[in-house]
Amino acid sequence: MILYELFGTEQHPAYQDLSIDNLNRQYDFLRSAINAAVAIQRPMLSDALIKALNAHAISCLHVKAGEYRPCAVQVGQIMPPDHYRVPELMADFINFINFHWLNSNVFALAAYTLWRFNVIHPFINGNGRTARALCYYVICAKSGGLLPGDTAVPELIRRNRAEYVTLLRVADLGFQSGDPNYLFQLQEFLKRLTEEQLQTAEEPEAVVDVPPDPPLLALPAPS
Repeated sequence: MILYELFGTEQHPAYQDLSIDNLNRQYDFLRSAINAAVAIQRPMLSDALIKALNAHAISCLHVKAGEYRPCAVQVGQIMPPDHYRVPELMADFINFINFHWLNSNVFALAAYTLWRFNVIHPFINGNGRTARALCYYVICAKSGGLLPGDTAVPELIRRNRAEYVTLLRVADLGFQSGDPNYLFQLQEFLKRLTEEQLQTAEEPEAVVDVPPDPPLLALPAPS
């Protein structure tokens, strides 16, 4: 059963209901993954984690859930990298994040994760949901565990979608022009939303003010 194949739209009530249920399951899995990674002191990214997050998000909604896309896709006017390049680009992405895990500021690394994942656009569908979950994994795992608060960063990103999309474009343009601070605005956006999440906790906490790191260098942009 693949609902999009049956109905040809994401607006059908059955699709909408299952999408909500899938997101709840994805978040339950995400919390478990964060707890496990912190418990075993291996809080880094893996191919298996990324594919599992996507599978939870779009299972029975779209084909190839949890599998890298086997075809070209178009996002508005943007054409992501060719599908045959995705496995290599994702391997480079994962290695880059893990290599910089210890020496990078949490919000710089989370911003890079969010931006670069969207550039590669590795799945047929559910890339946004997976990117937001992965970004939150980085924030929590680098912070030592799940952060308190009633409304988590992935949902806050979704609620601020227009600003989020604009900042992704700002990062794209900055990277293309060689600006070493191309992720700065996206980094500040994520820091602000994390602060908002913490303020919804029963005992509000403030984000520790981390001194700025050197600019986080990016991998070569896909052509």
